[in-house]
Amino acid sequence: MTDPPLVLQVIICSTRPGRKGPAVASWAMDQATSHGKFAVELVDLADFKLPILDEAAHPRLGQYEHEPTKRWSASVQRADAYVFVLPEYDFSMPASLLNALQCTYQEWTYKPAAFASYGGESGGLRSVQMTRQVLSTFKVVAMLEVVSIHQVAKHLDAATGAFVPEEGHAKKAKAMLDELHKWATALKPMRV
Repeated sequence: MTDPPLVLQVIICSTRPGRKGPAVASWAMDQATSHGKFAVELVDLADFKLPILDEAAHPRLGQYEHEPTKRWSASVQRADAYVFVLPEYDFSMPASLLNALQCTYQEWTYKPAAFASYGGESGGLRSVQMTRQVLSTFKVVAMLEVVSIHQVAKHLDAATGAFVPEEGHAKKAKAMLDELHKWATALKPMRV
């Protein structure tokens, strides 16, 4: 009997109207699905409508009172690994992601995360660095391998809005997913 595949969540981290995240996430989903080693889910933070830290009990306790937090907790708990699709806002991570991370705690512990970042000249890499720092407090292992999309507006099809990757993006995605799968497999026994 074989174990069920590890669950990978591709998380759209920006909730801002007009965001580019869904286009990049659609491509990241295709890459993860064709990789073939994960059961892949698309998660959009905008769907959860998480208020800013409105739970009375500390997130470490997991005693959530409000429905958005409970739904978010169940989603995060279900995954074995994550790909955060995130932009860079003001040299940092989106506030929506920081809030989503801080709403929960145990659900993230001993899981790996990777990044498909996008932005202007820096390709969202400063956002990745900030997110890595925060994730370390949850005992999340952040992958070194990143798909960084520089000048994202130039990679969006004018007619459809779809993300049009460069030649190297798929190669970077494969390396990132390979590493993510190794870590997800290795860390799974720590969560039992």
